[in-house]
Amino acid sequence: QEQLVESGGGLVQAGGSLRLSCVTARRTFATDTMAWFRQAPGKEREFVAAISWSSTNYEDSVKGRFTISRDNAKNTVYLQMDSLKPEDTAVYYCAAQYGIIRSNRAHDFGSWGQGTHVTVSS
Repeated sequence: QEQLVESGGGLVQAGGSLRLSCVTARRTFATDTMAWFRQAPGKEREFVAAISWSSTNYEDSVKGRFTISRDNAKNTVYLQMDSLKPEDTAVYYCAAQYGIIRSNRAHDFGSWGQGTHVTVSS
């Protein structure tokens, strides 16, 4: 069965950095689109970033601060988060879907991890 497992969350001060990791057992990983979403208490699930074999895509509020990358040899996707702000506080989820997904819609992704908590203090 397919699984996505996130790690790397924690508590950091504003202006600090974290790197999230998502390791998968997906046999189609090299051709999957991988994405990060986040959800804060009382808010809807929000797109953060995505990466396919050909491109990357970012939510406007994280452009210039977050970087998504992948290591196909390790079946792992990363989210490097720099210059963190209190409004980045949320549970971060890894998601996967075969092929190239250009939308920012959560329902376009069929596989999800359990989430990792990120808290940014002021």
